[in-house]
Amino acid sequence: MTLSRRPLLHLAAGAGFMLNATACPAQEWPARPVTIVVGTAAGGGADLLARVIAGRLSELLGRPFVIENVGNSVAAAKRVASAQPNGYVADFGFTSTHAMHPGLYKRPFYDTVNDFTPVTLVAEQPYLLVTRPDFPATTLTEFAAYVKANPAKIQYGSGTGIGSGNHLSCELLNTALGIKVSLVPYRDQGQLNQDTITGRIDYNCVLPGTAVPLIQAGHLKGIATTGLERLANLPNVPTAHEQGLSGFDVKAWFALFLPKGAPDPIVRKLAQTASAAMDAPAVQEKMQTLSATLVKADRRSPEYLQKFVLSEIEKWGSAIKQAGVSLD
Repeated sequence: MTLSRRPLLHLAAGAGFMLNATACPAQEWPARPVTIVVGTAAGGGADLLARVIAGRLSELLGRPFVIENVGNSVAAAKRVASAQPNGYVADFGFTSTHAMHPGLYKRPFYDTVNDFTPVTLVAEQPYLLVTRPDFPATTLTEFAAYVKANPAKIQYGSGTGIGSGNHLSCELLNTALGIKVSLVPYRDQGQLNQDTITGRIDYNCVLPGTAVPLIQAGHLKGIATTGLERLANLPNVPTAHEQGLSGFDVKAWFALFLPKGAPDPIVRKLAQTASAAMDAPAVQEKMQTLSATLVKADRRSPEYLQKFVLSEIEKWGSAIKQAGVSLD
């Protein structure tokens, strides 16, 4: 009996298709521009860091990595969580979007653990407590004393809305200092900086990227940093830890995520390329000027980021509860 070759040919073609489908995603990716969604306005702290990494990724992979600014961090994370998991939409997530969010809402807008695929942790930054230039205090002790004596006439701002890292870092600092004043939320850190310079707002907590040049020029006054070490480009601004808040250590972190279900070969390729980008001297130099610390190589794997996010959710959930902050 002679068997027909047609079914065998179909089977062989099907097997070949399956091999191509499973073997080629990372080889072919990226075949077109990749969008990195950032939950701040252009020029914000996260935006500045994302552009440094995106520029180097474009060079290494030969395709544009385009920044898409979404001024609301929640909307930015939702945008990525609902995107197709094909590697062409990524999230430059940070502390507020992936660690603080679950503790701020009884019914979160997205699941920070299950709606995203971790790729790599990128960098960390402390916040800066800055005041209007004529604020009558130069130390954290003087700052706290003046605010406590004048709570009704003091206002502080948040440059990326309620529930952002800028907001909650200040809330935690206020709580640690025993002060309570009115919050004025802004959508744009640039506008908040301008209003702090002119005295409409008394103080805010901001990432160094936008604040350092303004402090160096005398337009803002730096009172304290929220990390455990002073910033290299602001050596005269002491830490909160040094100024009496022993152990106070509040940092923002930044990481790349893809939507849930992203192919593992693409995840690995993006993580490895991002790690190579972080090792580039030009990237390291630029990050240093932005007062950001790139994470070491042993903290760059997708597995590390997954565990790190879980630990940060627990850490910030406890801090948010203690501070009594809720957005519901």
